[in-house]
Amino acid sequence: MTKTAVVALGGNALTRKGQAGTCEEMTANAAEMAASVGAVIQAGWRVMIVHGNGPQIGNLTLQQEAAAMVPAQPLALLGAMTQGLLGSLITRAIDKVLGPGTAAAVVTHVTVDPADAAFAAPSKPIGPFFLRQEAQRMAAARGWHVKPDPGRGYRRVVSSPEPERVIEIDALRALADAGHVVIAGGGGIPVVDTAAGWAYADAVIDKDRAAELIASLLSAEALLLVTAVDRVMLDYGTPRQSELGTIHAGEAARYLADGQFPRAAWVPRSRRRCASSPVAGSWRSSPQPACSRPVFPAPARARAPASSATRQARPALLARLARPTRPVRLAAGPAGESARAARRRLTWPLPSHVGAQRGAL
Repeated sequence: MTKTAVVALGGNALTRKGQAGTCEEMTANAAEMAASVGAVIQAGWRVMIVHGNGPQIGNLTLQQEAAAMVPAQPLALLGAMTQGLLGSLITRAIDKVLGPGTAAAVVTHVTVDPADAAFAAPSKPIGPFFLRQEAQRMAAARGWHVKPDPGRGYRRVVSSPEPERVIEIDALRALADAGHVVIAGGGGIPVVDTAAGWAYADAVIDKDRAAELIASLLSAEALLLVTAVDRVMLDYGTPRQSELGTIHAGEAARYLADGQFPRAAWVPRSRRRCASSPVAGSWRSSPQPACSRPVFPAPARARAPASSATRQARPALLARLARPTRPVRLAAGPAGESARAARRRLTWPLPSHVGAQRGAL
């Protein structure tokens, strides 16, 4: 049976640091990614891509705020626009490698809880980076929430609730079963259930969380979060700093309890995961570089700076799947165990049918 790999590809991989986000830049970046995906497919894997859209949504908000003659649209609809934009770029890039009609992009919607605490605590970075003074000025003038990203500047942050269900999951499964490379975009357009039906939620869904959910629903054998940091670090920035390799859930629970990842958004759910399954599986922090986005948006102790090789290298983690001599390490866990535990910038132990490879690329 063909194995399935769900790949979470950051929006920053398509609009990289220092780029303006032109069509030419995004097309070139998508072409590099498509070449690696093609190698994985030719090695016998079935691939589903869940792409991010933070930079692109942020750019759209700036465009809309600058255009006084047309009405601005909510974040949910901006997410829909970016799904079409990036879905087209990725589809065209993959079709050039594997043939017309191979890839199929689906506009996806995910349900969220209107009472999710994330609505009151914006945390999802979108748009370009700003210097501190410029960020403070933009926040005061436009009512933004902004947060620092050490070493890179400041960004606007918006609400990012937990995705609960993917409405189009049956369509994604059918397309994958038919042999298509499926692109599920932007984390999903957030909607809430109301008496009148589904209503848009003013938020942006994190693509890593959506990828984790989709991997679980599809019983995928591998979940890859493509990032740009060489390794997750313990005691980062201290004389005791050390790199993480392959660890098990019990070790992860101990690191969480020790406060090693104090500002990571995945910590609360990871605590519950480790409590419910203290010995299941393993995840790996891989040194293979792949794209330009760091693993964490801001945590001071859990983030390491990207090396020159990391910034310049292309999707090497995906290429590892294509090498029969270097197989992906799969997690071990009780049959039927829930896989909805991978957190933002971190792949946590998944059940035996969902492999967890940590893409610290």
